Amino acid sequence: MSRLFGTDGIRGVANEEPLTPDLAYRVGRQLVATLRAERGTDRVRLVIGRDTRRSGPMLEGAITAGALSAGADCYAVGVMPTPGIALLTRALGGDGGVVLSASHNPFPDNGIKLFSSEGTKFPDPWEIEIETRLAAPDDALRATGADIGRLVAYDRAEAHYVDFLCGCFPLDLSGLTIALDCANGATYRVAPRVFRRLGARVTTIGVRPDGTNINAHLGALHPDVLQRTVLATGASVGFAFDGDGDRLISVDGTGEIRDGDYVLAIAGRHRAARGRLKGKVVVTTVMANLGLDEALRHDGIAIVKTQVGDRYVYEEMQRLGANLGGEQSGHVLFLDHAPAGDGILSALALLSVMRESGEPLEALAATMRKFPQVLVNVPVRAKPPIESLAGLAERVRRFDGEMNGGGRILIRYSGTEALARVMVEGGDGAQVRSIAADLAGLIKGLIGS
Repeated sequence: MSRLFGTDGIRGVANEEPLTPDLAYRVGRQLVATLRAERGTDRVRLVIGRDTRRSGPMLEGAITAGALSAGADCYAVGVMPTPGIALLTRALGGDGGVVLSASHNPFPDNGIKLFSSEGTKFPDPWEIEIETRLAAPDDALRATGADIGRLVAYDRAEAHYVDFLCGCFPLDLSGLTIALDCANGATYRVAPRVFRRLGARVTTIGVRPDGTNINAHLGALHPDVLQRTVLATGASVGFAFDGDGDRLISVDGTGEIRDGDYVLAIAGRHRAARGRLKGKVVVTTVMANLGLDEALRHDGIAIVKTQVGDRYVYEEMQRLGANLGGEQSGHVLFLDHAPAGDGILSALALLSVMRESGEPLEALAATMRKFPQVLVNVPVRAKPPIESLAGLAERVRRFDGEMNGGGRILIRYSGTEALARVMVEGGDGAQVRSIAADLAGLIKGLIGS
């Protein structure tokens, strides 16, 4: 049986199977039952928030009703970036946190993402227990009378989160013009408040959500509009967030896009030089550009790679005692400050390096030389094992031979969408593009949707 929970919670088209209000209601009940059993508590407290999708209130109402019926107290924080909900789960003494969001996915999608009491990703064994309970008769507590959970509208959530962010990096940003692209998502109020409080002149795009325009041609996945905005306004730097605010893509003052690899290279080298990089190690994923390896090793910084997914980066960081890690896609973890990837926090960390060094982002970015890298997403109708796709392994071996050790090929399925991802990297840009197109065409012919 396929798992309901993927690498980042339950994802799907809202109001289609499996992501229906009925499922959300049942997840709410079994989440409470699981937390009661695992944490040994009679009274469970949950923190619940969402992004700006039209389907958010529908799913929020359903999962809240389920949790209340099982006797949990629910603190509703409304529209809030995912990392803010993770933070508030810990700050409010929650036993768990719930985010209704599909992150960077298009607006018809939504998702149910769970956090632990520490604001970290929900443990895999607990997700499995919820799935097991969902498949069995419902034996969760059905509270009555005063045992029914309380619904608390926590109206201090946004102020609490803004205070936290400004406290992490109490910068003086006066004299800086910063362009923000909030993707019409969960950062649309919070991000401008943070940077204006710190003294920056702020220009914004993507701050008028209507329930259907989240991630639509804006944000971290579409930074071209931010590029034009930075150049048109003469901004010192631009920051683009995704729909739920946990990833960051930056644009420097010359209009060049700087992804998560640049954040890791800049922050890693800066912190190592000041003795603030624990273990002198940076954790990232197999998608990281080879240029990041080169930049970090130049300064004697070790680089450790995991499979794709910020939860795997976090687990490896915990194992190694590291305090900096993340993904090329823009999820970056600064564990000295927060337990989850946070786009606004990552932007502040970059600005702190700019302020301490006196260098603009374009100068700091010169610390890394990017190798040509192409990523092609192939919509698929099914996800059979990659190694079972006829002729693919042979084709990959042939191309590996042609690159003669000067590049690499990585093919995997998305954990949240019906996509096969083909990544090719090497020294010759034309060769990289040709190989990626060939492999994507082969996969499309075999399992394309």
